[in-house]
Amino acid sequence: MFKKYRILKWVSLFILGLIIVVVSFGFWFKSLIPARDESVTSASATELSYLVNNPVPYRGKILAVVTSADTMGNSEKSTGYELTELARAYYTFQANGFEVDIASPDGGKPPVVIDDEDMGAFDFAFLNDSIAQHKTSHTIPMDQVVSEDYQAVFFAGGKGAMFDFPNNTAIQALVRNYYQSNKIIGAVCHGPAALVNVTLDNGQHILDNKTVSGFTNKEELLLISDAKTIFPFLLQDKMVEQGARFNEGVMYLDNVSHDHNLITGQNPWSTWSVAEQMIQQMGYTPKQREITAEENAVQVLLKFHESGKQPAKQLMENVLVEQNKPLDRVLIAKHGIIAAMKGELGQFATLIGLVSHAKKCEAKSGKI
Repeated sequence: MFKKYRILKWVSLFILGLIIVVVSFGFWFKSLIPARDESVTSASATELSYLVNNPVPYRGKILAVVTSADTMGNSEKSTGYELTELARAYYTFQANGFEVDIASPDGGKPPVVIDDEDMGAFDFAFLNDSIAQHKTSHTIPMDQVVSEDYQAVFFAGGKGAMFDFPNNTAIQALVRNYYQSNKIIGAVCHGPAALVNVTLDNGQHILDNKTVSGFTNKEELLLISDAKTIFPFLLQDKMVEQGARFNEGVMYLDNVSHDHNLITGQNPWSTWSVAEQMIQQMGYTPKQREITAEENAVQVLLKFHESGKQPAKQLMENVLVEQNKPLDRVLIAKHGIIAAMKGELGQFATLIGLVSHAKKCEAKSGKI
């Protein structure tokens, strides 16, 4: 009886100790996450230096295309276009001298996905931009688009694109026309679904033997485990099936493929790169802009995956202390959580350590 009591006592103490450790870790982890600067929600396009300083002469028009689908097939999961992917490309094109029109398969006001945690100044500025909001509320139906009016086309992502881009004949015709005319075609995340099922005049599939990127199977299945039953196909699988050389980068980090006049990005964090490579492919030097805190975090994460912890810390110190630039440590923390979701506990611990180091660097540079 005494032995049984002693065992129960030690089990109870172990559980209590575990609870204390978990709660303590939770408070410590929370202390690593900075509160968002709420002033960013009132950002205005007229106040963004990238847009207003050193204006670029008018160079023509670019068409941005977003999904009209508001649900994922027969499921009850809501969807739409990703606001960050449209907003950042929109302002990149605008800053570089291009007027942007917005179209969708059905026209009118398409559904939008706004992930508040990923929103930055450009994204809130887009929401506060009356001209941009009028365009997103009155998108041009794809079958009414005059393709000759535009220098290039950009397909924004959003899971809805998987349902109404691939079989839309107007999208197929525009992509075929632009590719064969050497006009630039850009797409990001699920946006490359616009390239699926496009056959050229010579009978060859547009994706055949092309190096492309898009939302990967791993990225899709981590967030939606039953994606294979919800979507008509997984984007990576379908592109490979139609002859593509699929360029798969690190999960949820910037990765872009450029094959002739096709420029495709893997996920939302590839949007800036896709848009600027489109500008460059059109023969212009992209206008200089301040690299965002999110992009600096992406570079640290890429350095971590390529070279390990110490080079990542050195890059972090260079950005935060030597250059005195911003860095989004929340994004690094999110990648730590992703590692934990994948069962990679060692990587989780290392990434959270990087978040802690970022906070120390910010304190050293006087940011906090």
